[in-house]
Amino acid sequence: MREPDSIALLRATTTIGLCLFAIAGCASLPDADAVIARHAEQAARFDNASGPVSVRRSAAIIAELKRKSGDIDILDKQIALEQAIVGSPLVLGNKVTLLQDGAATYPAMFAAIRQARDHINLETYIIDDDDVGRQFVDLLLEKQQAGIQVNLIYDSIGGIGTPKAFFERMAAAGVAVLEFNPVSPFAGNAPWRLNNRDHRKLLIVDGQTAFLGGINISSVNSSGLIGKRKTKALGAKPAWRDTHVQIDGPVVSELQKSFLQTWEKQHGAPLAPRNYLPDLSAKGNDIVRAIGSTPDDPYSLIYLTLLSAIGNAERQVYLTNAYFVPDRQLLKALIDAAGRGVDVRLLLPSHSDSELVFQAGRSHYAELLDGGVKIHERHSALLHSKTAVIDGVWSTVGSSNLDWRSFLDNDEINAVILGREFGQKMQAMFAADLAAAETIDATQWKRRPLSWRIKEWWAQLWGRLL
Repeated sequence: MREPDSIALLRATTTIGLCLFAIAGCASLPDADAVIARHAEQAARFDNASGPVSVRRSAAIIAELKRKSGDIDILDKQIALEQAIVGSPLVLGNKVTLLQDGAATYPAMFAAIRQARDHINLETYIIDDDDVGRQFVDLLLEKQQAGIQVNLIYDSIGGIGTPKAFFERMAAAGVAVLEFNPVSPFAGNAPWRLNNRDHRKLLIVDGQTAFLGGINISSVNSSGLIGKRKTKALGAKPAWRDTHVQIDGPVVSELQKSFLQTWEKQHGAPLAPRNYLPDLSAKGNDIVRAIGSTPDDPYSLIYLTLLSAIGNAERQVYLTNAYFVPDRQLLKALIDAAGRGVDVRLLLPSHSDSELVFQAGRSHYAELLDGGVKIHERHSALLHSKTAVIDGVWSTVGSSNLDWRSFLDNDEINAVILGREFGQKMQAMFAADLAAAETIDATQWKRRPLSWRIKEWWAQLWGRLL
């Protein structure tokens, strides 16, 4: 879910002013090729519930993955590169459940919350004061009153339409509530950074089960109604199409560390003592890497991971994303992959809750189509998913959009899942969405109306700030 265009323009104007005042403070995307080239190849390594596994065992895992996946080079190339760039381990022994839309995700979240015995950590960009939001709050308060500590981080811009009383009710009951980077420069404990938003959607229960992806806490995801966030661009009230995952297993500790780091970075009050990092056992056979990015990093770890995965692709690159405002390097990576025979497909929305972002993305269609990239626009539902599946074995689900804000300004969280079995589920989901999409024809696109071109040109001017 995107912030209203009026707020985006306000922040954009503020950012322009700050950059003119202090150009050195404006972030820029890294030279991805140079960063990747600096990281020498190394042997892929894995962790399990007990810690790092042996070099011999790691090599055997890679060999088995390649045997099952057709000896695709992306497995060892990408694993080693991610390991060098990101630093977080690939963790064995997880169970990853693919969840589509709020209708599947919210009941799974509610079930996990009801089973909580120690603590619940929730980090979300948006939590609305609507039917779904109130269901969450009622359940969280029930657990808090039962002695289960609830800790909540919500983004100040994402929660700008939610009444303060909504959060005060929780705080009064003992829930630890932290507003991420308050809009008011006098309201927070951390240095004021208006442009840095917490775009993560992360729920962790007892340090053992985690949920992450693109789904905010709002009725738009469960009822298919836009409600108070409806925009003129949407017209009628379409359903929302989104993707989340539930993860059980040892990698949850990496996600928990991200939550705790955010709390500390925002100088939240000391958390109530709980077993936030319990010993974890294997729950399944999925191999997962947790990748968090913040503007405090030297460069976006998620951005570089995705670029390198596209660069290592041999067969397919299937990207589904809600907000597509690419930089030159991402455009080049996609076109280069298509040029070497990779089937590159972008599944994008046919309408959006942000007209600026929608038109900015469309301004790149002609170049991509000329470069052999296939573009499909999803109809019937407002597409909000942020997923990728590459060569059928490298998948990611998370909060990151393919835009400058996600890569430079936001705190984001993604999970990378390796393996053919989960990759097949991702490909099946992509195919189902593709069946509800319209393919953009290059010849017809060149004949689009002048009014469309003007909108694209205007939106592209704001691209860096969207």
